[in-house]
Amino acid sequence: MDLIVRTPKVPKAGETVVGTSFDRAPGGKGANQAMAAARLGAAVTMVGRVGDDLFGLDQIESLGGAGVETRFIVKDSEAPTGVGSITLEESGQNRIVIVPGANMRCRPGDVDQAQEAFGQADIILLQFEIPEEVNEYVLRKAAEAGVPVILNPAPARPIDDSLLALVAAITPNESEAEFLTGIAIHTADDAKRAADTLRARGARRVVITLGEKGALLVDDDGTELVPSWPVDVVDTTAAGDAFNGALATGVGAGLDWKAALRLANAVGALAVTKLGAQPSMPQRAAVEAFLKERS
Repeated sequence: MDLIVRTPKVPKAGETVVGTSFDRAPGGKGANQAMAAARLGAAVTMVGRVGDDLFGLDQIESLGGAGVETRFIVKDSEAPTGVGSITLEESGQNRIVIVPGANMRCRPGDVDQAQEAFGQADIILLQFEIPEEVNEYVLRKAAEAGVPVILNPAPARPIDDSLLALVAAITPNESEAEFLTGIAIHTADDAKRAADTLRARGARRVVITLGEKGALLVDDDGTELVPSWPVDVVDTTAAGDAFNGALATGVGAGLDWKAALRLANAVGALAVTKLGAQPSMPQRAAVEAFLKERS
């Protein structure tokens, strides 16, 4: 659950500032990505954990209302629902502190309980707000079943080369790519070097998101910068989640990677024009209109 404070400026150490508003909105990377995909029309099943508390009930209701299958979301009685404390500046930039709560109590057994959905999946989308052992378990099961996996390495943490080789694509943003490779990204050339480093470690395909510049795709077919579009920014909190949910939707529906990235850039752009994480995920009709106006 995201707890969002808007403020003209972020306080310095020991300083108190007066904010302009407070909002509460369902969030969490996996849930945001599931919401983004569902609102684009994908059939989405979410596997994860919330606390057996008010925030958890709100989260399940929000996802279910968008059409996400929630029966494999466990209500954990021993840990609270995860919380994100978000300080949002007038510029739209944010600073976020996450308390994972029940998210980090996900277990491989939760995946086994969702075997029915796993076997029917066209694509699987993973992120790093659950334990490493669960992601590794899913990656190995997906490889055996021949189901492609998109891995969004956020929040950034180390990943073994053997696991990189199991993903169809890894999708870091600039700071995550720097964490994984040690290469500071200021230009598209920097991003290309970081992507090449990840490919040398085993990744088949790398997509580095570059904010308003778009997304850099590097794979066996070459390198391509897929541009985004300028928009009026309100809140950047879930831009990456919107992008990844849309990318998985596009690839799962059979689009080539360049076309899927164009869709993902549009969804990410629209998401930053509204406040909140899940509430900002655009409906399919809005995305189609956005793309039509810019074709």
